[in-house]
Amino acid sequence: MTVLSTQLPRVPYIGTADDAELDRWREVAQNVADQLAVDALERDRKNEQPFAEVKLLREAGLLDLLVPAEFGGAGGHWETGFEAVRIIAAADGSVGQLLAYHYINQSGIAFYAAPETQGQWWQRTVEGGWLWGDSVNPIDPTLTLVPQGDGFTLNGGKRFSTGSGVGEVIVVNAEITEGERAGEVLAFVIPRDREGLEIVDDWDYLGQRLSASNSLKFHNVQVQASDILGPVTAEPVSTLLTPGIQLAFVNFYLGIAEGALARGKRIILGRKNAWLFSQAETYSQDPIFQRTIGELKARTAAVAALTEKLGRKFDALLSKAGEVTQTERAALAVEIAEAKVVSTETAIEVANRIFEVTGSSSAASSVGLDLFWRNVRTHSLHDPVDYKKIEVGAYFLRGESQPLSLYT
Repeated sequence: MTVLSTQLPRVPYIGTADDAELDRWREVAQNVADQLAVDALERDRKNEQPFAEVKLLREAGLLDLLVPAEFGGAGGHWETGFEAVRIIAAADGSVGQLLAYHYINQSGIAFYAAPETQGQWWQRTVEGGWLWGDSVNPIDPTLTLVPQGDGFTLNGGKRFSTGSGVGEVIVVNAEITEGERAGEVLAFVIPRDREGLEIVDDWDYLGQRLSASNSLKFHNVQVQASDILGPVTAEPVSTLLTPGIQLAFVNFYLGIAEGALARGKRIILGRKNAWLFSQAETYSQDPIFQRTIGELKARTAAVAALTEKLGRKFDALLSKAGEVTQTERAALAVEIAEAKVVSTETAIEVANRIFEVTGSSSAASSVGLDLFWRNVRTHSLHDPVDYKKIEVGAYFLRGESQPLSLYT
């Protein structure tokens, strides 16, 4: 592999998306979403590893959307990537999550790696067609990373490793537990077939069944110097990774809400009669059902407006690269936390109340309307939304920011 010598800035994200970029990738994402929608329920019930779904994303070019153009990617912006996640999630929340996490994990190149080493990573991910999985779940701090020669030996395990079952590579965060560098946290990348890595196919949950969020066990896994992206630091631009994760969540919750509304609309319009005591000819003409749909649609539209604004703000702040201040980072993180609160509650409400206007027949297993609720209910437990409310309230009242973490 000939590595291009292009020198990148601290992070390679510049400017914001124009209409042509957004329109192009909306069309690409919608085409993929249309294919996923055909058998989303059937695939969910099979609960198999989503290799075919990843192939769709890869062939559409979505995996390389955020890769700089000089390294073979599309050179797209985060606003565009977030919209792609939202569109995919409207058809299949699991695949929306896979794509969202891929973008976040892949962007570890930008957030953790030094500028002089980023080029080789961007080039390798394009040439390898990599989907990036992860093993960074901070509630399972059971990894030991021990120096050995020029690298390390990794042992332990983690649950909830999204994309690990199908990703070509897996990004891992682990703290060095011995030696002179003990206490330093490193981000590194290992291939799925690395010796000693055990992928436990145990993801059997209510929803998000095709997110490949398996448990991983590490048995004397060798981490080479060439596997290391870089240290996990408190540099403001680097810590934008976490608000980015949260904004990705916002977008696929929004997508699920929009998908539930679209599916509910088709069901209601397909009903040719009306409720026994209604004065309307059909359910869709009944003011009671129109009112409920109108309320859910309006709330979803409000979340969409906030989400779209934040996608552009995220790109604008990233464009400042190493000049990002902790104050700017904190302010944007709180705005994204606000969106996380309303997107979570709106998506759960829409996915639940859509049954009120589609009737008892829509609860049939063959209809599959429950898929939207199961997906958003499952993932919205990722980190308690009440703590996001506290984050917003503390900042609004006292200007207090939460400690840096993979959740805040």
